[in-house]
Amino acid sequence: MKIRLLLGDQLNSTHPWFDVVDDEVLYVQMEMRQETDYAPHHIQKLIAFFGAMRNFHQELVQNGHHVLYMTLDAPDNRQDLTQNLQEVIRKHPTVSFSYQSPDEYRLAEQLKNFCKQLTIPTEEVDTHHFMASQEELHDYFTGKKQYVLEFFYRKMRKKFDLLMAGVQPEGGQWNFDKHNRKKWKGTPEIPNVYSPGKTGLKHLHQLFQEQGVKSIGYFDPETFIYPLSRAECLEQLDYFCNHLLVHFGDYQDAMHTEELNLFHSRLSFGLNTKMISPLEVVGTVIEYYREHTADIDLSQVEGFVRQIVGWREYMRGIYWTQMPHYKKKNALENKNPLPEFYWTSNTKMNCLHQSIKNSLDHAYAHHIQRLMILGNFALLAQVDPLRVDDWFLGIYADAVEWVQLPNTHGMSQWADGGIVATKPYVSAASYINKMGNYCESCSYDKKKRIGENACPFNSLYWNFLDDKKVFFSKNNRMAMMLRLLEKIPAAELSEIKARAHQILKTPDAY
Repeated sequence: MKIRLLLGDQLNSTHPWFDVVDDEVLYVQMEMRQETDYAPHHIQKLIAFFGAMRNFHQELVQNGHHVLYMTLDAPDNRQDLTQNLQEVIRKHPTVSFSYQSPDEYRLAEQLKNFCKQLTIPTEEVDTHHFMASQEELHDYFTGKKQYVLEFFYRKMRKKFDLLMAGVQPEGGQWNFDKHNRKKWKGTPEIPNVYSPGKTGLKHLHQLFQEQGVKSIGYFDPETFIYPLSRAECLEQLDYFCNHLLVHFGDYQDAMHTEELNLFHSRLSFGLNTKMISPLEVVGTVIEYYREHTADIDLSQVEGFVRQIVGWREYMRGIYWTQMPHYKKKNALENKNPLPEFYWTSNTKMNCLHQSIKNSLDHAYAHHIQRLMILGNFALLAQVDPLRVDDWFLGIYADAVEWVQLPNTHGMSQWADGGIVATKPYVSAASYINKMGNYCESCSYDKKKRIGENACPFNSLYWNFLDDKKVFFSKNNRMAMMLRLLEKIPAAELSEIKARAHQILKTPDAY
């Protein structure tokens, strides 16, 4: 028997493995406490992953493949990947063991060490999902003092002929980012979010409760919105094209108290479990755009393509060329604990309350909420980046380490010292007010830096710049802000820092 392992984020039904039904091949899928317990995960994330795994199992069986599916409550489940594999190989006459390349360093090391102990032939194969191969990533990210997303993005656009006019970008420019920063003020109307089927959700929720799996967040089957099969992912992609793409680019950075999804596709869970591929996603979106150029502006499409073809693939390159030491970096030497309100949403700061509550309710927040609200405050509060990483990894259904870690550790917390971002993404209340309506109904005054009702983001922002000015003294992109810091009168700066230190001392009181 040839044993082939399928991890929980390897649900790619178009993989070459499945082109032929082979009676001598046994596919192995496992639900394990090893994966539910290594970090505190959102209950909806657990349900989504296990639900998608179970649907994939059914799809494989229906197509004639032999699958050993080990449920979480199976009596012979050792709850450990290698221990379970050892038992599978012992119970089945095995001539070889194969696995698809894990996307997480932790699992890659675990399987490499496991294979070294085997006396049968082993093989690691490609997942056939990503647009950039490991070799391409190695060539691009090796030997450079600084990485530049834009060059990588252009390379991918050229390679796959995406939005190209010959050798030049369609529309005469590569990037329409300046068109992607509108504030949503109630119009245009936002369609309802795509809603997949609800079969099996309550059973999975009960399973986790019975097995004592600890989780965070809340679960309501009626508001669960994650696709759990390839068919549902494709439906979600079509829904995005037909209802949301027309305004996606304009409002992709917008935030609003009454709108969780805005015009976002929410395809990330399907992508990160490999039920759909990045190339088919952007191909479908571009094809739809070609058929509707009279209604959809190029900037809407390019903004979406950039996130998938550029940023997502780029983050993977950062992850695999920097691990394992990347996770331990703490360039700004931040050590504070994560405020308790990140687990409860109990804070008077409306932007944080809304963003955290949405995260707890839905296991979702879009990229600007994650970066400029949740990550921004954590960095201004000088929280230990490892604590921030753990929270982001656990709370979002689409969070898998290869993409979450460089986004959080690098882009959000600047813990890598500038590998991902040339400057920290921090702001005072002005940016939050510019891109959303949180400040309109907040207890704090967005314009004040000192005083009891001054927005905590303001005092923390200037305190952060003052505390870290030595770190950024040679950073050209921080020069303007440091000059503004120098212009603040000493007495006022002293008051700002006093208020900031009080917030840092008792953040949950604010």
